[in-house]
Amino acid sequence: MSLYVASLNSGSNGNCYYLGNEREAVLIDAGISCREIEKRLKRLALAIEKIKAVFISHEHGDHIHGVSALSKKHKIPVYITEATYRAGNLQLDANLLCKLKTSDSIAIGALRVTAFPKRHDAIDPCSFVISHQAVSVGVFTDIGDNCDQVRTHFKQCHAVFLEANYDEEMLEKGSYPLALKKRIRNGYGHLSNKQAVKLLEEHSSPFLSHLFLSHLSRNNNSPEKALQTFISTSLAADIHISVAPRDQETAVYLIDGSKRVETTRTHSAKAKRVSTQLDLF
Repeated sequence: MSLYVASLNSGSNGNCYYLGNEREAVLIDAGISCREIEKRLKRLALAIEKIKAVFISHEHGDHIHGVSALSKKHKIPVYITEATYRAGNLQLDANLLCKLKTSDSIAIGALRVTAFPKRHDAIDPCSFVISHQAVSVGVFTDIGDNCDQVRTHFKQCHAVFLEANYDEEMLEKGSYPLALKKRIRNGYGHLSNKQAVKLLEEHSSPFLSHLFLSHLSRNNNSPEKALQTFISTSLAADIHISVAPRDQETAVYLIDGSKRVETTRTHSAKAKRVSTQLDLF
């Protein structure tokens, strides 16, 4: 009754998240190259042969960049909605293309992957909760608003990769054009640090043990800013909070329903160092 989880990359330059048990695993998105996915899995001592499926959240390039090559090379099925597949202009082997609806719950071996719709500026976006027996982990990025679906599924999770994309003051004072600023914060773009904290404070479960701040903006946020925002909440003392960085993988975390923090099964000194530097508690 546990899940091993890691971020292989998190940010506008590419998103890819690993979740699995001892026998099988899935990737949520494949927004970095097949080669980088292979390299980062190897550094973490995670066998690519265990990956039984890739689930795609939406068609933006930072979520689909490597999926075609990865699927073709390793014969991995890809679960994706019809509209997202068309919008992404993907070319997948018909035998590996698995059509998904945003309300589906799919069994992958002993894992269950539950999709739900969200607000984002994509054609048919969804997020996912991955469960093994009684343990559930969510991947909630590219979320424009803490809508009912997000709140409902957040309450079910023992751990979450949660978007904390921008610091509101940095975005306001930054160099982005006004139209882009409005797109980011219009309810169909991304969650700010403050919005992510609000979700944690109002809708977390008593068994939430790990929160991985994800998809941070390079220009409008920083790991320090994101983490500092969470210090103010009384819940932070009981939750392991860390940042899923750009350009490199995290350590592998064991999520087993307890509150202890355990990183495991990684041969990557770099991943261990990043985890240690960015951990809040």
